Amino acid sequence: MKIVIVGGSGLIGRKLAARLRQAGHDPAIASPSHGVDAVSGRGLDAVMQGAEAVVDVSNAPSFEARAVLEFFETSTRRLLAVGAAAGVRHHLALSVVGCDRLPDNAYLRAKLAQERLIEAGGLPCTILRATQFFEFLPTVAEAGTVDGVVHAPAARMQPVAAADVAA
Repeated sequence: MKIVIVGGSGLIGRKLAARLRQAGHDPAIASPSHGVDAVSGRGLDAVMQGAEAVVDVSNAPSFEARAVLEFFETSTRRLLAVGAAAGVRHHLALSVVGCDRLPDNAYLRAKLAQERLIEAGGLPCTILRATQFFEFLPTVAEAGTVDGVVHAPAARMQPVAAADVAA
């Protein structure tokens, strides 16, 4: 089965593509480094031809409130429209646990907007919510480091391995 992986050259996308190949599927990588841009639509028609499913594990290039919302809304609308026209039968997107409970966070608001678009998009869909990836913990620690002291966030975290999310 041909499965388009939007964001297929990223952390989760690479792991997912390898698993799909091992299972005998034909993953098609849709990312700017492979000539596909879900925001502008460049390359989408071609990569979607013959696909039965789309898995969106893409991430916004900016976390600024307006930019992140625009990225997820524009790319999701385009993926749904091009996917429907190409006969895609299922749309899966990776989202974030708790995105519906933290409305003050711009990134999480954008992920929730993406979920709502997908759910209303007319294709059978799956939303997979994951927690923070173990692989990003050094970045979280670095962001909280001041004068050599790590200040851990007060929020509880239950990280997950990227390989488990891909599985």
